[in-house]
Amino acid sequence: QVQLVESGGGLVQPGGSLRLSCAASGFTFAEGGMAWFRQAPGKEREFVAAIRRSRTNTYYEDSVKGRFAISGDNGKSTIYLQMNSLKSEDTAVYFCAAGYPILSSLRSRTGYRYWGQGTQVTVSS
Repeated sequence: QVQLVESGGGLVQPGGSLRLSCAASGFTFAEGGMAWFRQAPGKEREFVAAIRRSRTNTYYEDSVKGRFAISGDNGKSTIYLQMNSLKSEDTAVYFCAAGYPILSSLRSRTGYRYWGQGTQVTVSS
């Protein structure tokens, strides 16, 4: 049984930083891909960033490029999302996802089979 457990969310001021972690059990990161999605109140869940088994292949949603960085630790089946220069519009519940997405589905919810429960990120002064 695959379980994804996120941690690291919280309240931060605009311009601040947070680091999210997602630990996977029962899933071999080295064979698939993992990603972060987020969902703000009243909005659809949207893609944020993804990393494939090679760890060097990373993908980002345009609004977070240059501010967020996704990384992975194959040995621990854990991924991280370093979030810098946070803005109020980054406020959302952040979800970790895992699966075996093909290139065309990396940015789609349908590309991932497993999901975490989410961690709240609030950017506010």
